[in-house]
Amino acid sequence: MPALSHGRQPEVDPAGALRWFGEVAGQGLLEVEAAAMSRVLAASPALPWAWFGLPAASAPGGRGVALRRSRYGFDGAVRCRLPLPLASEAFGAVLLQHVFDDGADPRPLLSECARILAPGGRLWLATLNPWSPYRLRWARSGLIARDAGHWQAMLRSSGFSSDAVSLQWLGPRWRVAHGDAGVAAADVFRAGVALTLTKRVHAAIPPPRLQVLRWQGSGGLIPRAQRGSTRGAQRR
Repeated sequence: MPALSHGRQPEVDPAGALRWFGEVAGQGLLEVEAAAMSRVLAASPALPWAWFGLPAASAPGGRGVALRRSRYGFDGAVRCRLPLPLASEAFGAVLLQHVFDDGADPRPLLSECARILAPGGRLWLATLNPWSPYRLRWARSGLIARDAGHWQAMLRSSGFSSDAVSLQWLGPRWRVAHGDAGVAAADVFRAGVALTLTKRVHAAIPPPRLQVLRWQGSGGLIPRAQRGSTRGAQRR
């Protein structure tokens, strides 16, 4: 399929800052995230998944669409730019693995994720943790770590509802070979953080009940609810 063009998609070469994930320190984080993605997919609706990741990362197994950042957009199951050539509300889970950590604007892709994710589906976004001592390992690589509050604001501005976003901290704190995941106080210093939310679609407000009108001679039409009071007035 030919590449699709979109004026908002920057032509960023991921071989720059994102190549850090291909080094030993980066692989230590990606290995822990692979297990976390498996748990997300196990709890998601029985629909295909869509994964957006890095050349150095491995897509999850099973039925889905895997797309990796490339110089001109994404490569993988299809070669494309934004907007994505994927059907709306067709995926039970959308996984984003560090595709924004080189400073790319997240809103265009997040807006597309909101479109392709089915109601009840789960969005999982993995990014670097700016509060981790592990940041010294990616220092001067060009990677940019932004806090959870920034990502929550980006999700809201991209079309996701303001429902609660769950956080999980992933990977090593400092030693590359000692990665894990958790939500305890000590886990906030791990190398990565994953935000997870479920796409909510609020039910439409039902229309108000129609008033049933009845003809009252020269008095015109009156609502049924007022008939009793009108009859009482006529008796008096």
